[in-house]
Amino acid sequence: MNDTKKIGFWTCTALVVGNTIGMGIFLLPASLAPFGLNALIGWVVVVLGCLALARVFAHLARELPQAEGPYGYVRSTLGELPAYVALWCYWVSLWITNAALATGVVGYLQAVFPELVVLHPSLCALVLLWVFVAINSAGVRSGGAVQIVTTGLKLLPMVAVAALGAWVLFTTPGEYVAHPPTPAITLGATMSAATIALFAMLGIESATVPASKVRDPGITIPRATLVGTLVVAVIYLIVSTVPLLLIPEAQLAESSAPFALLMSLFGGDGSGRWLALFVVVSGLGALNGWTLLVGELTRTMAGHGVLPAFLASSNRAGAPGRALLVTGLLGSAMVLMSYSKTLVAGFTFLTTVVTAANLPLYACCSLALVVTWRRGGGIRTGMLVASVLALAFVVFAFVGMGREPFLWALVLAVAGLPLYAFLRLRPKKVAGHA
Repeated sequence: MNDTKKIGFWTCTALVVGNTIGMGIFLLPASLAPFGLNALIGWVVVVLGCLALARVFAHLARELPQAEGPYGYVRSTLGELPAYVALWCYWVSLWITNAALATGVVGYLQAVFPELVVLHPSLCALVLLWVFVAINSAGVRSGGAVQIVTTGLKLLPMVAVAALGAWVLFTTPGEYVAHPPTPAITLGATMSAATIALFAMLGIESATVPASKVRDPGITIPRATLVGTLVVAVIYLIVSTVPLLLIPEAQLAESSAPFALLMSLFGGDGSGRWLALFVVVSGLGALNGWTLLVGELTRTMAGHGVLPAFLASSNRAGAPGRALLVTGLLGSAMVLMSYSKTLVAGFTFLTTVVTAANLPLYACCSLALVVTWRRGGGIRTGMLVASVLALAFVVFAFVGMGREPFLWALVLAVAGLPLYAFLRLRPKKVAGHA
């Protein structure tokens, strides 16, 4: 591919920041409120673990620049079957996440534009989903340009929350100790809080997925991954701490829009609606980024023969047109299902399953770095340290999730094996007849 059609450092960094900062962080303070100060400790653990994972992806991108992202990293070190299982789980989680983002954005969109209430929310969500399928079908640079703009806009409410927190600290610092969190600090509560917080950090690997479309991947991807992860980590620590300390625990836990509540309490009436507008922008940016990634990942997996071959083709713009179409249809099915009573009741649990589905990829990439380190003669000890810390964090996250999400992730992994067996055995059968 011509270098002029490839994406560079700023687009890759925007993918990391834009995909990681989605809808989750805008609801997370309310979800973490019952854990009190355990939430802050959990956040520190998650940030350190994600920085270790970022180092893993950075090392892999630098050591294996010709590999086409995570699938290539795992396949060239651990083998084809582990690569397939990890990427299958990750692939399914992507189009489920797109459905979740589309439905989540609609709720805030109707709060900003009440006239949209006359339309059925599932219709609005489907329109949003297919708008971004169309944008990314125009080429990776088209989707990348949208990602840079939306990432810049979605940072504005984060800056507003941080600025409000600083203003309160300097003008009325007593507000920070007026409502101290009451839950006791325990290991179990910290692990549970960290598991919830991890969902908001999913996406740090985003720059590695379209590796074949990145200019100078051995240099660009490591830099973008580390810078993007650091930016997100600092933002999350600040904007999670401010509402936790300024809003009474019971009130924060019941809020469906904790940032809007914070702005209304300390920033004046009407500010909450403006914040909701930026929540919409944040969700749209994440939806665009994940649409780009699921298309590229689908094409890569099909090119390696672990998804049907017709999904590996590109359209005239160089975009994975068929892959985007198929994943768009799968996401649409999830959108329609999410508005049934059964799935709405379990939607929060579904996000935990999505998180669990990401962990096999993180574990396999960490092990891939260990193999890469050994092949290099074990000279660069920093690679081993990063992989060990990342593996320890993955185990910590799995334990914190509990049994049920782990079993669902296991079921999800096993569900892809029949397709893998079919695609692997079919060529042998044809050859035998020939």
